[in-house]
Amino acid sequence: MSNVLVINAGSSSLKYQLVDPETGEASAKGLIERVGTDKGHLKHESGDRKDERDVEVPHHSAAVTVMQDAMERGGTPLTPDSVIAVGHRVVHGGRNFTEPTLIDDGVESEIDRVAVLAPLHNPAGLAGIRSARKAFPDLPHVAVFDTAFFSELPAAAATYAIDRDLAREHAIRRYGFHGTSHEYVSQQVSSLLGRDDLKQIVLHLGNGASISAVDSGRAVETSMGLTPLEGLVMGTRSGDLDPGILLHLSRVADLDAQGLDDLLNKKSGIYGLGGHRDFRDLAQAKDDGDEAATLAFDVYVHRLVKYVGAYAAVLGGLDAITFTAGVGENSPTIRAAALEQLGFLGVRLDEQKNSSRDGGARRIDDGAGRVAVLVVPTNEEWAIARHAAEVAVR
Repeated sequence: MSNVLVINAGSSSLKYQLVDPETGEASAKGLIERVGTDKGHLKHESGDRKDERDVEVPHHSAAVTVMQDAMERGGTPLTPDSVIAVGHRVVHGGRNFTEPTLIDDGVESEIDRVAVLAPLHNPAGLAGIRSARKAFPDLPHVAVFDTAFFSELPAAAATYAIDRDLAREHAIRRYGFHGTSHEYVSQQVSSLLGRDDLKQIVLHLGNGASISAVDSGRAVETSMGLTPLEGLVMGTRSGDLDPGILLHLSRVADLDAQGLDDLLNKKSGIYGLGGHRDFRDLAQAKDDGDEAATLAFDVYVHRLVKYVGAYAAVLGGLDAITFTAGVGENSPTIRAAALEQLGFLGVRLDEQKNSSRDGGARRIDDGAGRVAVLVVPTNEEWAIARHAAEVAVR
C-alpha cells in the first residue's frame, strides 16, 4: 500500500481522506466537526462501513486521535506500512512557499508568520499540522498551498496599484486561492481534450468562488487577491467592491474594521442580496418570483460573464471554459444563464448535456462552437496526495 493521508484542518473541523496517489481512490474518509468543544461529531466512511457518533474534541490533537481510532475501527489503520506521507492543505503560502514543501519546524514557523495574511485559515491549518506531526512523527509531512499555482502570475496581474514601498513592506500582492483545484481541473481538461497548449478559463464555483485564466498550463490571471474576498459574488462574501464604500460606511454607519470584515465576509454575497446562503434555495426563491432572489441571481451571473469576457481578452483567445466545485458541478441553471450570454466567444451549449445528472467529467457544448465547455469534478484531495507523494520520495 502507498496511501497518503490528506488532512484539511479548519478552525472548528478536521476533514481527512486516505488516498491512493496513483488512482485517486479514497479507501477511507471522514469529517470531525465542532473541534474545540466537548460536543464534537464524527462522520467516517471506509468502504461499506460507516461510523457516526458524538465525540469530545477540545482541540485538534484530540480530533487527530479520534481520526486514528475511526480508521482502526474501519479496518484501515494508519501504520507506516499503509501510509507513505501526510499531505496538509494550507491556504496561504505568502511569498516564500511557491510549491509543495516538506514540513519541518522552520516551515511551521513560516506558516505561522504569514498567518497575518490569512488569519481565518492558516492558524487552523497549523494546528492540524502540529497535531499530526506529533501523532505520526516517523512520516514525512508535506504542505500543499492554495496560493502556489498562482505564485508565478505575470507581474502586471499580481501587482496592486498602491504605494510600492508599502506593498513590499506588508507583502501585498495578488496571491489567488483555490489554486490546487484550478491546477487539478485545468490539467484534467488538457488530458480530456488531448492538448497542452490550451487557453482555458476555470470557474471554481462553491460557497467561495474564483475564476482563473490558464495558458498552456500556466496561470496568468485569477480573481481572488490578497485574500479570498476579491472577485466573484459568493455565498456570503461580496467579491469586488469599490474600496470607497468601506470608507463611506466607516463614517456614516459607524462600522469599525471588525464590523466591515463581518459585513463583507459573512453578510454579503447572495445571502446579503437575496437572503439565502445555499444556491439551491436561491434558485427556488427566484423561480417562485422573489424579486430579491432574482436580483441576487442576476448580479451573480453578471459578474461571472464579466470575468469570462475579461479573461478571454487576457488570454488573447479561448479554447475551453470549465465549471467545477459544488455550484459549478451541480447547477445547470447557473451554467446556462452564464453561457447564453457568451455566444459571441463561440460558445454553444447543448441543453440536454447540460441538464444531465452524469457526475463525471464531461463536455456540455454541442460540438459546433469554437469553445469547448466542460464540467469537471474537482478533487483537491487527490491533487494534494499526488504532490505529497512526489515530495516524500525525493
